[in-house]
Order: sequence, then structure tokens, then C-alpha cells
Amino acid sequence: MLVDWDWWTVDFGDAHAGVAGVLVGGGEPGPVYFDVGSGSDVPSTSHWSAYDGRAGRPRVEALRAACACGWRGVAEYPLDWAMIGDRPLYEADVDLTGPLADWNAHLSLVRDKAVPLPEPLTALLVEITERLTATTADAPLAALRAASVLERIAVRVVRDAAGTLAADEVSGETVATGLGTTRSRALVLPLSAQDS
Repeated sequence: MLVDWDWWTVDFGDAHAGVAGVLVGGGEPGPVYFDVGSGSDVPSTSHWSAYDGRAGRPRVEALRAACACGWRGVAEYPLDWAMIGDRPLYEADVDLTGPLADWNAHLSLVRDKAVPLPEPLTALLVEITERLTATTADAPLAALRAASVLERIAVRVVRDAAGTLAADEVSGETVATGLGTTRSRALVLPLSAQDS
């Protein structure tokens, strides 16, 4: 099943990607499928814009914020089908500001519980991002080389830090909260340290 996340941050990546979740009959419907003819592969999605009531698909009644971590917003934002009319949802001017604000509030709570980065390190990361972005425009091959170097550095740092956390018997829950990620993703870090 394909989930097209509408919102994503560098801080938390895929662990806290967000989307406007769909409500039909007070609950979240399953994915919608697209008939593309014969074949064993039937594409599907859970993206809000696919729930427009066409071709036997459910018609969304309300939206709410949803996060890849499993969190769901409490507030519901009903869709005004009288205003939408017969247009497909991806062509309608659907207001997503409510779900987006709720998802951002969720991220604020995650960010507040995560281990803060030292200010000099934050400034350095911002500077590296700006320089890599500029280099990408001027010298894309050099930007790729720099990104490859950073990737190798990151792998080594992850291995060393995860090894220290494993040796100190820091719980997966503590690591997950500190990183602002899910417990299952946090548990992968000590495993990567053992592979070194």
C-alpha cells in the first residue's frame, strides 16, 4: 500500500512524516484500490485525495492529522462537499491548515522530549546544509562526493554512539524518545553497532 506523506521534516524524517488522515463513518477506512486492468499488481493508496467517492471508493467525511508514528489528531475537519462539488479532491481547494497545525503541535511535543543538540552543532549542521545546497547548484558532482563523505562519517558515528548506548544498557524506549523516533527504529541502532 502506498502512503503519500504530505509533510516531512529533516529533524525526524520518515519516523514522523505527516498526512491529512481520512475519516469515513467515524473511522479510518482501508486503502483504496485502482483498477488498472488485468495483472496481479493492484495499486492502492491511503492518501486523503483518493477518497472522493468515485469508482466505488469511499467518500471522505472529515480529515484529521495523522503521523507515521501512529499518532492521530483529535480534532476533525469536515469537508464541505457542497463547495467541492463533482471535482476530484486533488483539484478542489481543500483546506489542510487544521490538520497541518495539529501535526506541527505533535512534532513540538516530540521535539520537546528529544535530546537537544548543542547550539554549535546545530549551527554547523545549518551551515553544512546551506553549503551543500549551494554546491549542488554550482557543482553537483562535488556535492555528491561531499554527501558521500558525510554518509560515511554518519555511519561511523552511529556505530560508535550505538555501541556506547548498548554497553551502558540504555533502553530502546529511552533511545527512541531521545532521538524523536519510534522504538523499533531505535532498536536497530544497537544492532548496527554489533555488525561493526
